[in-house]
Amino acid sequence: MKIAVTRGEAVESTHVVDAVVADLDGPVAVWGRPDRLVIARSALKFVQVLPLLRTGAAHRFGVTDIELALACSSHSGEPAHVDAVRAWLHRIGLDEDALACGPDVPLGSQALIEHHRAHREPAAVLNCCSGKHVGFLTVARHLRLDHRGYIEPDHPVQRLVTAAVAEMTGQDLAGQRPGRDGCGIPTHAIAVASLAGAMARLVSPRALDRETERAARRLIEVPAGRQFWISGTGRPEVALGEAIDEPLLVKTGAEGVFLAGLPERGLGLALKVADGASRASEVAVSALLAHLGALSPDLVERPVLNKAGVEIGAITVADPEPSAVR
Repeated sequence: MKIAVTRGEAVESTHVVDAVVADLDGPVAVWGRPDRLVIARSALKFVQVLPLLRTGAAHRFGVTDIELALACSSHSGEPAHVDAVRAWLHRIGLDEDALACGPDVPLGSQALIEHHRAHREPAAVLNCCSGKHVGFLTVARHLRLDHRGYIEPDHPVQRLVTAAVAEMTGQDLAGQRPGRDGCGIPTHAIAVASLAGAMARLVSPRALDRETERAARRLIEVPAGRQFWISGTGRPEVALGEAIDEPLLVKTGAEGVFLAGLPERGLGLALKVADGASRASEVAVSALLAHLGALSPDLVERPVLNKAGVEIGAITVADPEPSAVR
């Protein structure tokens, strides 16, 4: 798949996308290279959250659906996000010093403006991954582990996370030396097709073991009306959730990655923009959902505006047909 950026009638830039739609039997449609190894970044959070549910930690600490959404989120750092993360953190008996995700400023544009107007300092609770990290800390508290070092690859919490990722993707990660995500946790290179397969398994819980099935069924319900908690005001996950009239798990990640699952169809999808451009990944995920009939084709193209707000081009799909279909 290619995403074209036009200015007037000329194509100014082109982004190459590798993408896969899969069901439990494997790829259903392929664009580009299904075996391309990519780091899914934050798009993988629906899988990384599984230990919170499978260990019983969520049940023990009464984790709400909003908190579960935050554990899957790259939130915008809006006041509601920050207040909810703090309340959850305090409920498990820890303070903000326990967060190892690193200090940051809000990801959301309006929240960032308000942050600077108030002359506030960066803080770990403002980090877009702070909800996920409280989820990890909740697992550590439940298992009575020393939470210090919880982001290290050999910490029991991260071993559980890596095991869940390997299980759901079907990819052997044992021999791979992990990298680090922006928030410090281990990251692995995984094939696009394997990532799509992970989302297909997640939204087809009947094929999972009982414990994981129970966790997956709760996760499937989380986005309904809670896309704000997974992202924030005006973000792609919110827009897609409002535009699609069926259950949808969807999550973006840095460097042009998107993962999504359609529970009613038993389908998972994954894509990676080769040059990491988010403007291309947002159009590409819309194009895949439109290809499946889940999204109106009229909602795929994005306008390019100049500083005066005048439309002077578009971001559109230049090569929409899959290279392979089962």
